[in-house]
Amino acid sequence: MKTSRIIILAGLAVVIPLRVGLFNIGAQGQLSVGAISAAASAYALRSLPGIVIVLVAVVVGILGGAVWASIAGALKATRGVHEVISTIMLNSVAAGLIDYLITGPLKDPKQPYPSSHAAPEAAQLTPLGVIPVGLPVALVLALLTAWMLRRTTLGLQFETVGRNRFAAAYAGIPIAMMVVLAMAMAGGMAGLAGAIEYLEIDPYRYQSGIAGSLGFDGITIALLARSNPLGTIPAALLVGAMRAGASKLMFDTGR
Repeated sequence: MKTSRIIILAGLAVVIPLRVGLFNIGAQGQLSVGAISAAASAYALRSLPGIVIVLVAVVVGILGGAVWASIAGALKATRGVHEVISTIMLNSVAAGLIDYLITGPLKDPKQPYPSSHAAPEAAQLTPLGVIPVGLPVALVLALLTAWMLRRTTLGLQFETVGRNRFAAAYAGIPIAMMVVLAMAMAGGMAGLAGAIEYLEIDPYRYQSGIAGSLGFDGITIALLARSNPLGTIPAALLVGAMRAGASKLMFDTGR
């Protein structure tokens, strides 16, 4: 269950582009870029107060994921490159780039394996009782995303582009801008998930495989939720419970 907040955000990173008619397969890479961006900024600001480090690391993580996703959005908007192809390729590029960083410029020399420096102790986010700090953040963002899609002009524009691009163009909606913006928002959600993964979960450092398949789990969450932002919450809780139960079952049965 400890990953539920992260896969809610990963689910939102898939849901938002779906509403514009895009299929974002790149949440894994966007999440990883957000995590390594947060790690780099936290280490660079390690001498500052913890709250400053957290805020900057979160913002930089969001921006890192947004910029990474915007590449696919820009390719789609300007060159017609299919987002499934570009996001899959960007996942591979992100994996290679991050492997280089954690074995080179960002490697903690005290660690025998590829790893970034740990988040400063003052910036490590400990749970509020039994509730992880990131969980209410993810829930609020799911609510805000649902409100944005249903109650705002931007949400209407997203829906119009997703349902009929010819009608959207006739109505004067800037389709290219909507495509890039939807991907940037999605990447920001995934980047935030990566920053939370880095700041909240022991050992508070970026290591190879830290994200596991959380970004790809976002696809499962979005499809289970039927592209409904609020549906990502029960879907993420279900998948999180199944993951936790599977681990316990394997341990209990010795398999």
